Amino acid sequence: MMEQPLVELAYKAADDKRAEDIVVLDMKGISMIADYFLICHGNSDKQVQAIARELKDKAEENGYSVKRLEGFDQARWILVDLGDVVAHVFHRDERGYYNLERLWGDASHVEVSESL
Repeated sequence: MMEQPLVELAYKAADDKRAEDIVVLDMKGISMIADYFLICHGNSDKQVQAIARELKDKAEENGYSVKRLEGFDQARWILVDLGDVVAHVFHRDERGYYNLERLWGDASHVEVSESL
C-alpha cells in the first residue's frame, strides 16, 4: 500500500473505465506542480471523457477538490488536476506523440496495487 490514498483512488477510477497502460510517476523533487502524475489513455473520445469524468467524480465523492479540468471537449489530452496528483488522460493517438514518460524520464515509476 502506498502512503498516498489519492493516487490509489485515481488509479482505481481510471482502471474502472478500462484506461490502458496506466503509469504513475513520482514527481516529488522533480516538479513543483504535483507529487504524482498519473498517465493513461483511452481508445476513443468517449472513453477518454469517461475516464476523466470518473476521476473527477471519484475524487469529489471522497472529499478531494478538482483544481482544474482541461481539454475535456476535445478529448485528445484531458488534464485532471487533483492537487497532489495530476492525471493526464490521453487519446491513444496522442499519447505517443507527447510521450510524457520520456519527458519526465527522471521520475521513478510507482507501483499501485490493482487489488484495491
